[in-house]
Formats: sequence, structure tokens, C-alpha cells
Amino acid sequence: MSLLTRRNFLLRAGALGCSAAASPLMTPVTFASAPWDNRLIVIILRGGMDGLDVVRPYGDPEFAGLRAGLSPVAETGPQDLDGFYALHPALSGLRPMWQAGQLSFAHAVSTPYRDKRSHFDGQDMLEAGGATVPGATTQRSGWLNRLLLQAPGHDVRTAFAVGREDLTILAGAAEVSNWAPDTRLVMSAQAKRLLELVTHDDPLFADNAAEALELAAAIDPEAEAPEDFGDMLQDMTEGMAESRKGKGHVKLAEFTASQLRQETRIAAFSLNNWDTHRNQARTIRRSLSQLQEVLLTLQQELGPVWEKTAVLAMTEFGRTARANGTGGTDHGTGGLMLMAGGAVRGGKVHGKWPGLAAADLYKERDLMPTEDVRTYAAMAIQGLFGTERSVLEGTVFPGLDMGARPQVIL
Repeated sequence: MSLLTRRNFLLRAGALGCSAAASPLMTPVTFASAPWDNRLIVIILRGGMDGLDVVRPYGDPEFAGLRAGLSPVAETGPQDLDGFYALHPALSGLRPMWQAGQLSFAHAVSTPYRDKRSHFDGQDMLEAGGATVPGATTQRSGWLNRLLLQAPGHDVRTAFAVGREDLTILAGAAEVSNWAPDTRLVMSAQAKRLLELVTHDDPLFADNAAEALELAAAIDPEAEAPEDFGDMLQDMTEGMAESRKGKGHVKLAEFTASQLRQETRIAAFSLNNWDTHRNQARTIRRSLSQLQEVLLTLQQELGPVWEKTAVLAMTEFGRTARANGTGGTDHGTGGLMLMAGGAVRGGKVHGKWPGLAAADLYKERDLMPTEDVRTYAAMAIQGLFGTERSVLEGTVFPGLDMGARPQVIL
């Protein structure tokens, strides 16, 4: 399809009755549906999450010296996971999830991306799943989109997302639409008539307008149109203010759950602000608190569907093993992946621990990646949807060798 796909004209324009979520201050969210029973949620943690701080390898004798003043070592109490790793205190609310076997991690993982440590290139590689290399001129496609192509029966009406930009992870030949929390396309009778007049002589725009209104009515049939443009602007202003106060991530999770309780089977969205060059103790706590809220909200709002759900939280790369001089960490390599949900085989930190001695670090600065993060995503897909290994290694994640790994899905 062309860039101006069906629904995109109005849903992306945000000019006629859209509420706050259409603004650039809101996080984009993408949904897709397919004829499976299980659910998959992929959260992109943008900025490079410091896995060494989130799941702390306090059992490694080098850890204390590398992280002096940044990640406390005395973690053998309530935050202890298995006698070697401990959970960051900001995720203490997830302890019941861990104890119930619904939370796990994979440490020392990464994409094939190396050395330049660019957020943009790293995120492109993560979302493309290895199908393209940074800077390539060929058309990009995302690994979730390629997965959708393996699911006969899915169509554009079962794929939702509205935001300022598409997520690369769902870009590609499979048709997907966009939606975001709190976005409503509601208009007064006068505005609808004006739209009809404007688009009357242009079949493409007329079709787009009709389908956008139909989609809006289907998603929010009881929404009331603002009485005038001033009311609409007031709604938008209030929504943006709420986003600034940090509530957007909760609304995002609530909306995601509402779709997954129905026909949606796959959701992808992003959480930002994981770049912790300075004052990491404060900034990562805030980001982790938001991630915890998202996971607990998904668990609560999904209800019984949580038992059929796996959440994968992935980041473009980890951070340096040593703290820097400003109380933070710099762009690194080996990172951490989080897996949660009732369908997850939890209570375990996966991965081959490489060690933190200077000789064990990647280029003597970063946690050495010992496994491909795509392997865990592929294992989750295989466990949830029964996708053939040959498809995962050849199409969804081209060039991946899944090897022999323990199952991550029940």
C-alpha cells in the first residue's frame, strides 16, 4: 500500500476532533490481531536500559568495585532472586509475579549491533530483527510484521495503532492500522458535514474519511462529540498535561489490555527515558517505576487473559560495566530482557553469565553479550503460536540460529 493507507489520512492528521493521544507527547502504540489464542506484548525500552542495575549480579566479585556508589551490593535481603542476582528496589512490586513463576529475565543478551552505540541504529536493528543493517537503503520491515504474514486470516481491521510515527517492529507488507490510548475521532454534525463537502470530489479522501469515522464509532461508540472547537482544544490540553505528569504509560497499558481482551493478539509499544548518562540512581528508578506500573496494570486489566499472555521488554543495548564520573553509565553492549505474563515460564534468570573481570568484558568496557536477544523472542513466539523454527530463523529473524535453549513459555 502507499504511505497514505486507508485510515491514515484522518487518523494521522489529528486535525478533526482528535484528543491528546494524537499529540507528539504521547507514546505511539501499535496493535495487530491474528487467529491465535495466546497474546504477545512487545515493549521497546528506548534509550539503552542498564541491565546490570535492573538485575544486579551481586554474586560476581567484580560487581561491587565496578558499581561503587551506583548499585548497592547488599542485595541478599528482600530483593534477592536466586543467590546471585537481585532485583532493583524500584521493581519490588514485581516480587509476587516472580514468586508466582510469571516473571523471568535474560541477562547478557544483545542484537548483532556492535560498537557504534547509536540509539537510532540500535533500535532499528532491534525492531527489524536483523533483517536489515543500520544505514541500509533497502526497505525496512519489522519482525512482528513478518510474523503476521505467517498468520492467515489477519486483516487490517484487526490491527490498530495511532501515534506520531510507526513502530519499525510492525512495518512491512502486512497491513496494519494504528491507534493510541485516549485517541477519539468524534465530530459534531456540522464538522461531519464539512468533511463530506471537502472530500466529496476526491474518492481517495472520501473513502478515508468514511472509514475513519466508521472505525472511530466502532472503537468508541458512546463517545460524545465536543460541542465546539474550544472544548476539543481543552480536552487536548488536559490530556497533554496528564501525559507530562507521567500518566501516559498507565493509559497505554490500559488501552493495550482492552484490545487484547477482545480480538487483538499482538501489541507493541515503547517506553522512553532509559538513557542514564547522569544521576542514574534517580532517573532509572523513575523509569523502572513506570515499567512496573505498566506490567501490574496489564496483569490487572487483562484478568484471565493474563494467563495466555507473554510480555517481552527489550532494549537496543546495555550500558558500560563501570559507572562514569557523573553518577551514570554510558552506552554499552550486553543488556537485559524482561519476560512476564501468565504464559511465561518464570522464576529464572536465563543466560550464560560472562563475568565482570576486565578480561571478560567486551572491549574491556561493556558486559559481554553471550546470547542473541532475538533467540528469546523467537522462543516466546514458538511457544505461544507454534511457529515453525525454520520460519523463525529464516523469515521472522533472518540469519538467527536458535540453538538449544530452555523453553521460556509454559
